[in-house]
Amino acid sequence: MSKPPTLTLPPGARAYRLRTARGGFAVHDAGEPRAGTALLVPGFTGSKEDFIALLAPLARAGFRVVAVDGRGQYETEGPRELDAYAQDELALDVLAQAEALGGGGGGVHLLGHSLGGLIARAAVLRDAAPFRSLTIMSSGPAAITRLQQERTRMLIEALAVLDMESVWRAMRDLDPPEAADESTGTAVAEFLHRRWLATVPEQLVATGRQLLTEPDRVGELAAVPLPKHVLSGEVDYAWPVPLMDEMARRLDARRTVVAGAEHSPGAERPGETAEALAAFWHDCGDGAGDGAGTGSV
Repeated sequence: MSKPPTLTLPPGARAYRLRTARGGFAVHDAGEPRAGTALLVPGFTGSKEDFIALLAPLARAGFRVVAVDGRGQYETEGPRELDAYAQDELALDVLAQAEALGGGGGGVHLLGHSLGGLIARAAVLRDAAPFRSLTIMSSGPAAITRLQQERTRMLIEALAVLDMESVWRAMRDLDPPEAADESTGTAVAEFLHRRWLATVPEQLVATGRQLLTEPDRVGELAAVPLPKHVLSGEVDYAWPVPLMDEMARRLDARRTVVAGAEHSPGAERPGETAEALAAFWHDCGDGAGDGAGTGSV
């Protein structure tokens, strides 16, 4: 679960509902599109707040940055039906969001974190036209690791018999001491609890199952003529870093490893992550984004 370092929007950023052909989505929107527009899609149990520390540095770099709550996530409502959260439905939502942001001319840089990387990939495979580039952040080629599969199955089983508050308490009991809410500060701890309770349980069940069963679609994605970027921390519990290294090679993608970060580079090392993203997006504008090397920041 990503833990934002702050909940305060930077000056000039605003929170509102983005109107699309598939309904309204809660977003944080910052910056002017002098160099382009970026759409940021959060991961499993996540929300737009996971990207809040990236907004100011990316805006300063010349980008309009829009972080979104997907359907059923935090401040975007969603139905109590599993089928509503099928990956194809979530991919269509991303395409509608890109269109609403002016993606009809292929102008939106798309970033997906963790589960959001799988959803962003599905959106690009369905229709790459609205996008200028794709960044896959802390997300792998297929299903999550065996250990995380076990934890996710436990969560799915718990959601079938317990209410969200009871599941939250059970998850807190399973967390190691260093992951306890006391280490995050009271405001962030209260936010994490509030976000969990506001998330639609069917969304968690349906997307959790996707994390368990996602096939390897890297070959399909490699055939899409779009600049690609694989970014991660030095350690990742959901997909091993060497697996992401190999995925980047298969995609002929730029590869960035953010020093000192783990599964949530945008929250854990926002300055370095924003620098790497802005450099990639600027290079895409120059036609140099695809296969543009490997490095650490």
